[in-house]
Amino acid sequence: MSTGYGKSPSPESDEGVRSIDTSEISASERYQLLTSLVVPRPIGWISTWGSGDTPNLAPFSYFSALSHAPILVGVSVGHRATGPKDTLINIRNRLAFCANVVTASQLDVMNLTSAEVGAAVDEFELAGLKAEPSNRVDAPYVDGCPAVLECVLEQEVALGAAPNTLVIGRVVGIRLDASLPLIKGRSEVDPEALLPVGRLSGIGYAMPGDIRKIARPG
Repeated sequence: MSTGYGKSPSPESDEGVRSIDTSEISASERYQLLTSLVVPRPIGWISTWGSGDTPNLAPFSYFSALSHAPILVGVSVGHRATGPKDTLINIRNRLAFCANVVTASQLDVMNLTSAEVGAAVDEFELAGLKAEPSNRVDAPYVDGCPAVLECVLEQEVALGAAPNTLVIGRVVGIRLDASLPLIKGRSEVDPEALLPVGRLSGIGYAMPGDIRKIARPG
């Protein structure tokens, strides 16, 4: 990086610390820093109905849980130079979407659905997947996906000058494969059975590995 990184530490900084003014670096540099530091990120594999009931499927790593009562999830959808992405258009039209949880066995097919294609293209078909209609919301889900959050549009938030729109979905239904075990005595899906994948920067993904459990103090 040509700016920010090449600056000498300020007198207030510890020796050897890079102090970066984010207003002085480019948009691509900000993106690279953000996506390499906020890691791993859960992937919202968002499925919607497009025009003429064409199913649409795309992964988003600006995705997170926001609340449990009610259950709210948020996905930040970037804009194209020509306007909103198909996912955002479809959510606005149908007021619903499904967030399919990406697991280790689905990583390669998920990546296929990240291709930039026209609105008339069925990403399910492109990746060899089957779209099944949800019986709770007006959206399809990925058949065979072990965990799916069925969402209705709760709120849409403009993020100022950012080329993104935050979509907040209220989870009204959860589909879990019957083979997924819950942790005994709790309503928690066993992560060692789910094997979720996290997003890193660039073309990197965090694959399931060792899980360390630490009891809270007190």
